[in-house]
Amino acid sequence: MHKKGAFFVKIIIIGTACIMIVGMFVGTFFFEKYSEVTTASPNLTIERHDTQKVEQQELLQPIYEDDSIGYSLQNNQLQITFNRGNDWIVVPVEKEKLFEGEYSGTKKKLIENSYTLTQKRVFFLYSDGTSPNGKSIKLIYSQDQGKTWENAVVTEHYPPIRFRKVEFLNESFGYVIISGDRAMSQEWTTVYITKDGGNQWKETTHSNVTRLISDGGFVDENTGFLSYGILNPDEPDLYVTQDGGNSWSEAEIKIPEKYHEIFVIAEVPFKEEDHLAVFINQGPNGDYEGGKVKGKFISNDNGKTWRFSMEVIPNELDI
Repeated sequence: MHKKGAFFVKIIIIGTACIMIVGMFVGTFFFEKYSEVTTASPNLTIERHDTQKVEQQELLQPIYEDDSIGYSLQNNQLQITFNRGNDWIVVPVEKEKLFEGEYSGTKKKLIENSYTLTQKRVFFLYSDGTSPNGKSIKLIYSQDQGKTWENAVVTEHYPPIRFRKVEFLNESFGYVIISGDRAMSQEWTTVYITKDGGNQWKETTHSNVTRLISDGGFVDENTGFLSYGILNPDEPDLYVTQDGGNSWSEAEIKIPEKYHEIFVIAEVPFKEEDHLAVFINQGPNGDYEGGKVKGKFISNDNGKTWRFSMEVIPNELDI
């Protein structure tokens, strides 16, 4: 009995020692793992912050003007990018001022023709002020990809605007066309031009046409056009200036009888080889050949008279 008791004591001692050794290994293992986690925690936090930054950038969905230049109106501010969204520049203008006047869109996109984004020039047309005589129309622009910004006043007072368009033909000459004070199917349209890159603007002579404007533009510093009639037009109504806006006259468009009351709204003319050309569309209610076909007309006297050339469809337009 004594030998058996001694044997059992040895077994207990050996078993206890084994348990202690296993416990030491397990303790050491968990201690090392805990140390690794504790040491790595700051890096994990940094990585998480970096991920959040990337996610925030990815939330901006650029509306691209070309492969690299785009803008965003998210987060209630206008931002632009010149490198596909890798870097964003905030444009110092309140978002709401870009949509002042008669505008019924979603404000998720800038108003067509109210801005230009290129590598060399960036400019946005907007309304500002609270004068009872109307708000001022201004242009904010940058010539160094948003590093610096300048503001120019196009006109001090103007009634709530409907149509708006700004474009530069070169580094110095640009134009702004706006309409406002609309009452039913009548409104006032004004053209402004600049010859110093947008710093100073001059109002041109009025055409005295009060129909709603459809579009307008210049093809060079002297030759410009205004196209009227957007509500149930039955024929194109195109006015031309050949002296930089000092005077306007109605252009003569010879519509073949086959196309009477079909081609009814003139778009902005453009230069083509040694003459001018213009597309005349069917307006909002056209149904000739599905309503998509346009008439192409040619002018050899710089926009005074136009003759029919051919029918074209949108995928054939190459201007």
